[in-house]
Amino acid sequence: MEREILSTKQKALIINLDDTKYGTFAEIGGGQEVARAFFQAGGASGTIAKTISAYDKTYSDYYYDSKDKERYVSEARLKKMLSHEYNEMLSILAEKARPDQRFFVFANTVETISFKKDNQGNGWLGVKFELSQRGAPNEVVVHVRLKENDSLLQQQTLGTLGVNLIWACYNHTSTPNTFLQSLLDNLDTDRVEITMARMTGPDLQWLDNRLLGVQLVKNGMTPAVMFDRYGNVQQPSDMLYRKNVLAFRGSFRPITYVNLDMLKTSYAIFKTDEDYSRDSTISLCEITLNNLMSEGEFHERDFLDRVDLLNHMGQHVMISKFREYYKLVDYFGRFKLKKLRIVIGYPTFEKVFDPVYYTDLRGEILEAFGSLFPNNMKFYIYPMLDKSTGNLLHSQDLNLSPELRCLYDYLLSTRKIIDIKNAKKEWLSITSNEVLRLMQEGDRRWEAMVPKHVREIVKQRCLFDYKCDD
Repeated sequence: MEREILSTKQKALIINLDDTKYGTFAEIGGGQEVARAFFQAGGASGTIAKTISAYDKTYSDYYYDSKDKERYVSEARLKKMLSHEYNEMLSILAEKARPDQRFFVFANTVETISFKKDNQGNGWLGVKFELSQRGAPNEVVVHVRLKENDSLLQQQTLGTLGVNLIWACYNHTSTPNTFLQSLLDNLDTDRVEITMARMTGPDLQWLDNRLLGVQLVKNGMTPAVMFDRYGNVQQPSDMLYRKNVLAFRGSFRPITYVNLDMLKTSYAIFKTDEDYSRDSTISLCEITLNNLMSEGEFHERDFLDRVDLLNHMGQHVMISKFREYYKLVDYFGRFKLKKLRIVIGYPTFEKVFDPVYYTDLRGEILEAFGSLFPNNMKFYIYPMLDKSTGNLLHSQDLNLSPELRCLYDYLLSTRKIIDIKNAKKEWLSITSNEVLRLMQEGDRRWEAMVPKHVREIVKQRCLFDYKCDD
């Protein structure tokens, strides 16, 4: 049955008329539009205990105990706002609260577009809320990217989004995908992008936040999500800001010796850059949403297994909707990276030079390559084994037309393309599809094609339809 979408005013009024919910609204940087929505709906005295906007930085630091040099629009600041306001509610109101009353705090810290329109509007929104009277609180945090080109429009969007978030916390926590979809009720993705969502608390322990992330991409609410090497959902701009990034796209089903060699050899080249710094460099394994879909369906367990294996290798993980590499590079351009390096296999790189993939662009392949090769971007090309000759094929072996050969020569001479010369030739015949086939047939030859720790985890947990011994 199709879900009924209530108006923002209807949601606020229903919450206002439910006198078991009582809370504080703390909003910084984008007006007080969420509290305003509840006031305008009517009956707000039954819902609103306090509203505050500590807009001045000194006031904000005073109330929210900022001894660290953190950004004001950050998850850390949002969490301090939620904790401070919730603890204050308990200390002032707990003894006087009715037995059926449940406290909540809504908070946001936002940067809207400036008068000069030279910044990107974004913000953090969160709710700390009780689902049972005086029960331990749960917490939901989201990060948003505000896409409208006017600060007043962005404030209106924040008001609607805040009401949707509070509504979802009390009505949709048992159905996470509905929770996410409801955040855009009476909004659309032309106005706002939900780049990250995280849900924690005693009533939400069953939920895996990694699945929330991939559902955001699947729902078209954001083009990509990221997880750190520990499997935690991360806001991409925080994870990538001023970093050197080595990105590697693959299926990783499962991880093979070839995957491992591609990472090791490309990272070794990256380390030779003059200003290389280990602390400011991360490697990132990317899986496209299309790769996660089997016959049009998304299999949660398969996705989580792949992320777990990559995390065991110490890798950060990215899930994206980008099929074309130029769109992936364009996305990375949001985050002020120092350097971007993408490791790519010879067969895939051959497709990058195929004009058929760019016919939908007015400038065709030249337009795509303009996005694909910004100043800070280079491709590392991993060779392919020519089975007929036993030789390795490098980028210079591409069969290109004369006009594309000129383009290739320019990119090669400017070191936008760098061949990996020290690949392990004995591993180049290994493919994930072959490993998967052998694994599912019970043929133990697959065990010699994957790293030891991958082999052990696959066998212990019966991953990828591996036939475990009873």
